[in-house]
Amino acid sequence: MDAFLVGAARTPVGRRGGILSGVHPADLAGGVISAVLARTGADPAAIDDVVLGCVDTLGPQSGDIARTAWLAAGLPEHVPGVTVDRQCGSGQQAVHFAAQAVASGTADLVVAGGVQSMSQVPIGSAMTPDGPYRGSTGWSARYGDQEISQFKSADDIAMKWAISRTEMEQFALESHEKALKAHVQDEIVGDETDECPRRGTSAEKMAALKPLREGGLTTAATSSQIADGAAALLVASRRAVRRHNLAPRARIHHISARGDDPILMLTAPIAATAHALRRTGLTIADIDRFEVNEAFASVVLAWLRETGADPAKVNVNGGAIALGHPLGATGARLLTGLLHELERGGGRYGLLTMCEGGGQANVTIIERV
Repeated sequence: MDAFLVGAARTPVGRRGGILSGVHPADLAGGVISAVLARTGADPAAIDDVVLGCVDTLGPQSGDIARTAWLAAGLPEHVPGVTVDRQCGSGQQAVHFAAQAVASGTADLVVAGGVQSMSQVPIGSAMTPDGPYRGSTGWSARYGDQEISQFKSADDIAMKWAISRTEMEQFALESHEKALKAHVQDEIVGDETDECPRRGTSAEKMAALKPLREGGLTTAATSSQIADGAAALLVASRRAVRRHNLAPRARIHHISARGDDPILMLTAPIAATAHALRRTGLTIADIDRFEVNEAFASVVLAWLRETGADPAKVNVNGGAIALGHPLGATGARLLTGLLHELERGGGRYGLLTMCEGGGQANVTIIERV
């Protein structure tokens, strides 16, 4: 059975301490959920479930934020909600779970998305001082006690693929330039615009920054920005489209997730993309638009080298280096942007992938209808 995207919307992405920092995460998510329902004309009472991604589910993000957001938006109490954590891929995984429910026939209408307030709940708040691995005898037996760090991983990828600091800084600069030129207000709820792109940045300013690790290549300029935001999509069955007179915008053509080296951590999008293309019979040239999350510049540059994708099709409106990376929301934000970009450009297939903690990656391929 088919699963269709019939609506998608997002908040602007706000800087840490910026325009969204004082908004409760339940209200961030509740606002975009309400907007998607209003834009599609879907009956809130007909929704079967709400699936939201969120990382560091503490404080205002605790207690099943999906359920809280739905209720905070004043929506019907009989609709349940569940919160998903696949680290940076949480919002994307939420859509995958929604699509699986719809395609299996166990649901007809599911709201999916993600939310994160990194201003109110700082990154890593749920981690113990020693991290999630130390103390596990099974982990130690397999991987020892070597350092596990996203910053080290970004540097190690740059070294493995011989990516220079200058190349990463040029990529980052282009991300800001593309974001500043983009016309994406149709994705956004309200009149505010994305807050993170830097108008005054330059190659010279980037080159003056110190590395995040001594002797490393990765700097703050070539890393995603800490940010706040939410996004939501409405996933519908063919039966729901007919019954509720909804307009399908894209068919979810493929969903999958793959794992890779958890120490190198950020390379899984390479293997996950290859797996998705094998499963679908598509080639890299068949894809009209790509969203590859810019956790770090080295991640996307290594992916480009391995896949042979046309850089002109990748992150055409900028990425998380410029736009920010509100962890649990980013996957849903990227899919929202991918859908809109296919419609703007008349493309057929769009592919989204992103690196995730633990050495994982999701891939979503959508087909515009």
